[in-house]
Amino acid sequence: MKPVIALVGRPNVGKSTLFNRLTRSRDALVADLPGLTRDRHYGEGRIGERPFLVIDTGGFEPVAKEGIMHEMAKQTKQAVAEADAVVFLVDGRQGMTPHDKTITDFLRKAGRPVLLVVNKAEGMKYTSVTADFYELGLGDPYVISAAHGDGVPDLVNEVLDQIEAQKPAEIEAEPAPARGIKIAIVGRPNVGKSTLVNTLLGEERVIAFDMPGTTRDSIEIPFERDGKHYTLIDTAGIRRRGKVFEAIEKFSVVKTLQSISEANVVLLLLDAQQDISEQDAHIAGFILESGRALVVGINKWDGLTSDKRDAIKIDIERKLHFLFFAKFHFISALNNSGIGPLMKSIDSAYAAAMAKLTTPRLTRALIEAVEHQQPRRKGSIRPKMRYAHQGGQNPPIIVIHGNALDAIDDNYKRYLEKHFRETFSLTGTPLRIELRSGKNPFAKGEK
Repeated sequence: MKPVIALVGRPNVGKSTLFNRLTRSRDALVADLPGLTRDRHYGEGRIGERPFLVIDTGGFEPVAKEGIMHEMAKQTKQAVAEADAVVFLVDGRQGMTPHDKTITDFLRKAGRPVLLVVNKAEGMKYTSVTADFYELGLGDPYVISAAHGDGVPDLVNEVLDQIEAQKPAEIEAEPAPARGIKIAIVGRPNVGKSTLVNTLLGEERVIAFDMPGTTRDSIEIPFERDGKHYTLIDTAGIRRRGKVFEAIEKFSVVKTLQSISEANVVLLLLDAQQDISEQDAHIAGFILESGRALVVGINKWDGLTSDKRDAIKIDIERKLHFLFFAKFHFISALNNSGIGPLMKSIDSAYAAAMAKLTTPRLTRALIEAVEHQQPRRKGSIRPKMRYAHQGGQNPPIIVIHGNALDAIDDNYKRYLEKHFRETFSLTGTPLRIELRSGKNPFAKGEK
């Protein structure tokens, strides 16, 4: 499982700035309210070869008894409960405040490793910016600038080192038997995930009834269908923003995100009787960023009028257009309708994600693409693509070598992606293209 880091602190200390730097984005899985960070925001980060999940929180006032600050405090307490370690952010320019002491008291009781981090320290001496904060009793503070990135990589490595040190030593065991394709079934609460699991298994292995949020943790269930082995991961539904308060649900979002990252294929389940929501699009975006193969199921399709079905298809095309590579299936998990074609698409998506593409075949496909449409010139320079090879699987990565490839624009990269998809039947998986330019031996200053 990927380690989980929670960012905690009073308002306006730079938590969201640090979150965006760690996730290399300006977005979060859970959308925030205009002008106010209220909910927990989840994102995926990586430092070198070390992946992790990071949770951003709103301004923390542990003693708030009512109103929005009370709700924000509940969200932050949940984030701490979900995390493997906490980064406690303070403001180096404002200095220590009584509010920081209150947060420290809460974190000390929470039982999680805590790293005290002084932000906004650019241009300041270590001794002067950290002096006040030793009073908190959390050890030597780390000094960073989230806005400029100063000290952030060292901080993350230290956090991950502390998390690894907390884990018990792994006992060497016999390798587990092959469990087939790992399928993570994800979606909002009450879209029918547990019902679909029961339909696939042919038995009541997972509780399923009409109450959102029944599943509290991820459950792995091996099964066999048509002679093929699979492992189903029935994840807890990712609830709407502002609705994850109960302690019993404290692991649901993190477990869902971790399950997406560990699956071979993700089945995103939508509810045909509800509009496609912003939350559905956020979940889909996280799956795409994770590089997992994807199949989309639109459940509860039975009983809808033709007008309603047409409206849903238009809504899907408008809001989920970036999932163009995935197969969409209209099903009824309760009535076992459309399940066969759905499983065939899962098999196909897995095969595409794990496809082995030889260098000669990729290079031939590249030459064909260039002969059909050459990249545009950039000034007097025309990019030259010489050969391609596979750089990874799940998702497939195609690495193209040549000269002046920095001049290739996004439109041409999309053209190449479409050509490779059609040539190698890569349906159901994201495809990543990397461009690597060789050094020019005649460039100025080189010998």
